[in-house]
Amino acid sequence: MTAQFRTPEAKMIELPTPCLLFLGDTTHLSYAKTAMGLKDWAPELCLAEIALPAATVTTGLPRMTVVEAHAAGARSIVIGVAAEGGQIRDNWVPLLVEALEAGLDIVSGMHSRVEDVPALYAAVQRTGRRVIDVRRPPANIAVATGERRTGKRLLTVGTDCALGKKYTALAIARAFAARGVDCDFRATGQTGIMIAGNGIPIDSVVADFVAGAAEMLSPAAAADHWDVVEGQGSLYHPAYASVSLGLLHGTQPDVIVVCHEAGRTEIIGCPGYALPTLDDTIALNLMHARRTNPAARCAGVSLNTASLSAADAAELIAETAAALGMPVADPIRGGAAFDGLVAACLA
Repeated sequence: MTAQFRTPEAKMIELPTPCLLFLGDTTHLSYAKTAMGLKDWAPELCLAEIALPAATVTTGLPRMTVVEAHAAGARSIVIGVAAEGGQIRDNWVPLLVEALEAGLDIVSGMHSRVEDVPALYAAVQRTGRRVIDVRRPPANIAVATGERRTGKRLLTVGTDCALGKKYTALAIARAFAARGVDCDFRATGQTGIMIAGNGIPIDSVVADFVAGAAEMLSPAAAADHWDVVEGQGSLYHPAYASVSLGLLHGTQPDVIVVCHEAGRTEIIGCPGYALPTLDDTIALNLMHARRTNPAARCAGVSLNTASLSAADAAELIAETAAALGMPVADPIRGGAAFDGLVAACLA
């Protein structure tokens, strides 16, 4: 399942591999999206996992200590969870220090910097190990111009955070490539960047420059070239809507694919905030996308049915497609429904 798409304009990131995936103390699978994304899309980079006692999630990889992992060949420990606010938690620090002392580098996609955590920074200085921080945007990002660019672009958007925008973009890019379509997967988050080896961490860009970063990430291209851009956040999220809007304006998508998780009813991390309907999500995203690309259209819906049986998933996908009058599919399950969604994207 390894993605083979690259962004030639972006700086390549070389991870020390294989990696030990650190799950912290997370109890919600959605917050382990970095570890899960690497395991699912770049399995050749992953050796094992490690977690604190309170953690209840797993990638399914073998559990190892940092010493065992280093002896087995691991060269880095990846912070594989996305804690709220992107902070390195105090109770993670002892294990991360232990990893440095065992000879592992740290790969971090957190907002907080290692140098801001005194005990961790001191251990880095003492051991001479490296810290690879993938959440640092490039310098000199320009303000967006809004000028139309050649080439074609697809952006994944969602009813909420952490429900499949990255997986959908990767699956669609892979499907495009299998059909002989010239395409690039454009990563906008730390996990996507680790998988692809490049990209721009869009939520670390100063607000005025988010749309400009999106323009930089998906530059003018040949008329038949597609950029498949990983979406972030949701226009309905009380905290992260601004990033979603900047991506919509800056990517100037020709096509959007709306992502949703079956069974989710509230915005993750925001109790009391109900999820929007798919009809409303499509309408609102198209309204904003058409500010910079009047021809933007919705090709269909990516429905995360991981919590359902195969039969229940097929039934829900069919019902949702009939209700919306457009293709609906779970990209991970694939099949005829996903083939139909891909065809609608390219139509």
